Amino acid sequence: MEMAAPVSSAPRTVGEIYRDYTARRAGLVRALTSDVEEFYAFCDPEKENLCLYGTPSGSWEVSLPAEEVPPEMPEPALGINFARDGMKRRDWLSLVAVHSDAWLVSVAYFFAARLNGNDSVRKRLFNMINDHPSVYESMVDRKQRENKSGADNSVKSKTSTKVTRLAFFFVMQRSSDGKMKNSRSAAVEDGFEDDEEHSETLCGTCSGLYNSNEFWIGCDICERWFHGKCVRITPAKAEQIKQYKCPDCSKKSSRQ
Repeated sequence: MEMAAPVSSAPRTVGEIYRDYTARRAGLVRALTSDVEEFYAFCDPEKENLCLYGTPSGSWEVSLPAEEVPPEMPEPALGINFARDGMKRRDWLSLVAVHSDAWLVSVAYFFAARLNGNDSVRKRLFNMINDHPSVYESMVDRKQRENKSGADNSVKSKTSTKVTRLAFFFVMQRSSDGKMKNSRSAAVEDGFEDDEEHSETLCGTCSGLYNSNEFWIGCDICERWFHGKCVRITPAKAEQIKQYKCPDCSKKSSRQ
């Protein structure tokens, strides 16, 4: 595939952002379903760090990070080709699909953060996006149809139906000024949190199990999660933190 065209004009309305999202999603779904053999061949582990892009025109491409994209614009997962031969093909494609879902939502909310709207605008966009199956879900459903011809695949798996929600709330939940939120509190407040999804998540300080009734915050360095009370971070304070470092990572940084 050719190098993706730069974003010539950023979407300016919820409708335009939604159309941009659906076009990029269509390209990514095609890469992981009907064009999967071509996509797989492009991801040569011997090449440099590669990303999978969905473009506003509805196509897809595998390439290096695009230099013309604004530096603050979210980038897809880097180096997907390096893991290709180290995993089962099905698992690798599933991993790429989940990362693609997270990237799609991050791009949509990168544009949405520029709108002069409130939380209701972003929730409206989320509802429009969540009406579509995720990239992962589309890939799994197609595989099921191929493997079980004639079978009833109307009931989707519990895991797949939550991909878009988790990508939105835990990867790309943004405040009104476009900054990332590290806390789990937003998901709890909106009622989409599911204890079963995080039943094995332990606090990095006290090793206590995850509980949706408590405030948690994630470290951007080691990616561990902590009770807010264990690291003395309140929800209000978390909103002011651009990049959270847990106590252990802060100590490591000070020693370097």
